[in-house]
Amino acid sequence: MTPVPPAPVVVDRALGATGGELVLRRAGDAYEIISNGVFLMDTRDGTSEREMVRASLAALPAERNGVRVLIGGLGVGFSARAALDDPRVDHVRVIELEQLVIDWHRGGPLAEAAGDLAADSRYEPVCADLAGWLAGAAAPGGPRFDAVCLDTDNGPDWTVVEGNRRLYEPAALDLLDGILRPGGVIAFWSAMRAPAFAALLERRFGAVGTVEIPVRRGEPDIVYLVRGTGGG
Repeated sequence: MTPVPPAPVVVDRALGATGGELVLRRAGDAYEIISNGVFLMDTRDGTSEREMVRASLAALPAERNGVRVLIGGLGVGFSARAALDDPRVDHVRVIELEQLVIDWHRGGPLAEAAGDLAADSRYEPVCADLAGWLAGAAAPGGPRFDAVCLDTDNGPDWTVVEGNRRLYEPAALDLLDGILRPGGVIAFWSAMRAPAFAALLERRFGAVGTVEIPVRRGEPDIVYLVRGTGGG
């Protein structure tokens, strides 16, 4: 007889920044993040989140060192951990809307799952709305990055937070391009193929790289990669 998996247990819950309930659950050895009743991610695998970052770093010029990485969305921390594990990376800034998620990694229940991000001096979490943060960051004199990795939501065609749709629109693409160092790259994570968005990227940036990562069920996760048009 197949063992019955343990029922999820709520570890923490609170009203999120968008007005919905944010919940951290534990099911056996895995943690799950639920936003307003919609499953976002868990700690069971994380292959595609790590691959998004690894593919971005692999696309940088081979001689590039002192790499600065911007990650949109902290989640369970696998993207940030993949960036910190690369010896070329000097700094990882993570823009996360929910302060509670940042706290879960700062001595909280997710600290062990992502290898204690807060213990690494190169890790800098910022509690902010990414779309709003970008508008200020793209101004002259703002921070510049070699790789920008967006794992803020489930992708351009399935956003849990309505406001995140702005991140996949032409104005946001201009801002993202503006915070890149010369030769920098931008990666977009998506839980499904998004052909219309891929076409938009092609019109804006030219060639679009696509990485498909198989998942346990359903169609693969997708990472879209583009190279900046000149650097900020």
